[in-house]
Amino acid sequence: MYCYVYIIYSIRYNFYYIGSSFNPTERLKEHNGGKVKSTKNKGPWILKFYQDYQNQKQARQIEYKLKKLKRRDIIERIIIEGRIKININ
Repeated sequence: MYCYVYIIYSIRYNFYYIGSSFNPTERLKEHNGGKVKSTKNKGPWILKFYQDYQNQKQARQIEYKLKKLKRRDIIERIIIEGRIKININ
């Protein structure tokens, strides 16, 4: 089953959030519904990007690497280019 790394954007706070999920569109509803502690009261959120991976382990590894970088320019480049180029090695 595919798992996805996704990037959502807070319109109100001009802020990006990176996550992983088996269903990014349903997860977006949870973010907008205030059901996710780390994004609660920071929306509304819009889905800017998602990319699939073969399994949850791969997706979580990429998510973790992106979160460690904490670089807005990299996140925006991923959105513009339409793909994540980071390896998990």
